[in-house]
Amino acid sequence: MKLKEIYELAINLGKESDPREQSQIAKLLADLKKNYEEAKSEEKDEFDQEKLSNPYSDTRILYGNPDKEVKRILVGIDIDGSELLLADRLRERGEAIDLVIAHHPEGKALANLHHVMHLQEEILHGLGISINVAEGILAGRISEVERGLLPLNHNRAVDFARILDISFMCCHTPADNMVSMYLNKLFSEKKPETVGDIIKVIKEIPEYKQAMEVGAGPRAILGSKKRRAGKIFVDMTGGTSGSPEIYAKLSQAGVGTIVGMHMGDKHRKEAEKSHLNVIIAGHLASDSLGMNLILDKIAAQGVEIVPCSGMIRIER
Repeated sequence: MKLKEIYELAINLGKESDPREQSQIAKLLADLKKNYEEAKSEEKDEFDQEKLSNPYSDTRILYGNPDKEVKRILVGIDIDGSELLLADRLRERGEAIDLVIAHHPEGKALANLHHVMHLQEEILHGLGISINVAEGILAGRISEVERGLLPLNHNRAVDFARILDISFMCCHTPADNMVSMYLNKLFSEKKPETVGDIIKVIKEIPEYKQAMEVGAGPRAILGSKKRRAGKIFVDMTGGTSGSPEIYAKLSQAGVGTIVGMHMGDKHRKEAEKSHLNVIIAGHLASDSLGMNLILDKIAAQGVEIVPCSGMIRIER
């Protein structure tokens, strides 16, 4: 496959599994196109034209020729200079690495991570929270995340890739969309009644089963295993953690249990106040599941996958 074909495949799979209606995604892209066409010439020069076809600002080709043929990929959850040096070392040993893929964003994809958080507004609206309330609560958190990204050395890993001449891309929200869809479908089929039932269902998934072997398996951080689950909210896409203010609204909307990748203590305390059950499925296992669902499509085209950096590779 060509690099651009891998990139486009990831974007399309992300769209197909997006919790928003396809018409909403189409409108988002159409509005961006209109804004671009109406922009002044100097504004057009600064506009990221990838936005016209890719609704995920945290997923980008960071370095490399889009037409490069790719036969072997090094894939990790986090990629920095050490993994890129590993790719270069493998090449020195005669083990071809044509592309490195990170799950977590780097470079301009990291700098623009906050933009994908607007996806959370539509997810919350779908759970029964008024859209104006969802937008209002998330506005402050999105701004906080944007400010937090400003001082970071975004392009450090990209500079490594450029100097070593290693093609490099990241795939974040499309993979998170995939794992969210997968778990929602699984819970809908299995219909777990208690917190313990949910954990049991998660533990049957190979990525989580492997994570348990290294002490990173699913566990409840709020609610006993015998507590009834109620409505389950799979909180695994939308950039990064939302506002802690949302938990009271989720409880009012009928959510009983949150299944997430991770949760900070400030968020956990607010969820506890609203009597929500919270299950942390596991960060790397969840990211690996989402990435695997995309990588399987790539591997089916004859591309070899070499996992590293927390990536639990399971083929389906």
